Amino acid sequence: MDVDAEMPEYRALASYYAGVGGALWAAEDAGEIVGMIATRPLADGAWEICRVYVQPTLHGAGLGHRLLDTAEAHALAAGATRLRLWSDTRFDRAHRFYEKRSYVRSGPMRVLADISNSLEYEFGKPVNGVEVLDAAAAESAIPRLSEILIACVEEGAGVSFLPPLAPELARAFWRDTARDVASGRKVLLAGWAVGVLVGTVTLALASPQNQQHRADVAKLLVHPSGRRHGLARQLMARLELEALRVGRPLLTLDTRAGDRADGLYRSMGWIDLGTIPGYSLKKDGTYDSTLFMWKHLTSLGTEAA
Repeated sequence: MDVDAEMPEYRALASYYAGVGGALWAAEDAGEIVGMIATRPLADGAWEICRVYVQPTLHGAGLGHRLLDTAEAHALAAGATRLRLWSDTRFDRAHRFYEKRSYVRSGPMRVLADISNSLEYEFGKPVNGVEVLDAAAAESAIPRLSEILIACVEEGAGVSFLPPLAPELARAFWRDTARDVASGRKVLLAGWAVGVLVGTVTLALASPQNQQHRADVAKLLVHPSGRRHGLARQLMARLELEALRVGRPLLTLDTRAGDRADGLYRSMGWIDLGTIPGYSLKKDGTYDSTLFMWKHLTSLGTEAA
């Protein structure tokens, strides 16, 4: 890089970040700096994570996580509602690291026109809340979505899989979902709690020609560690808004009879259609009953609005 022409702030990084309301940290080992990270405030409650570097010999030792923990905690204490960062398109290892930390691809690439011809992806996540994922974000979220699916299946969720769910099978499922998002066959929503991607729900739009006003709700999942934040309700409320946005006011779903989601759906105005005994198989070889429900969104309640 041409430091003075492209990034003169490198001559005094701590002063630069202090001057814009942010902060810089260095990691030391035996008196030598081996890692660094910075953060700074942007507009509308967003904070940017910057200068994430770890000496290559220490990759995989957990230092990157400790640095990111420090910067994120600082931003959250300052009132951040969203975290953003940029990463060179060539840094595949870094992308996997950010995705593991619940960041997903966001928006188009940017061209820096610098001496190394850098192209960068933006990654981002809300601290708390629900967002619709486009195809790039859906692909980026596969690692976390797979962990959520595996944990929910292991706990006994009736979502078409039996435990133990192999990671490769979970990833294949979400890759198919990302392709459906890209083709417009599905709308995928994700939910974060305290900066961690812990929930998801899908709106399936692939319906027959004479049912283009209808959509199916599928895979409402909240990781066991992310419950008691009201995230399932937030996911469903946002899904209803998205259904109206794409012109699908009639929604249907199925759920295991007696599951914890029953009460949630009913409290949000969903109506029982009926139960089919022995509809799905359990791990122990016995059968579960499945409840079918429907809801018409002609007039949304204040919760979804």
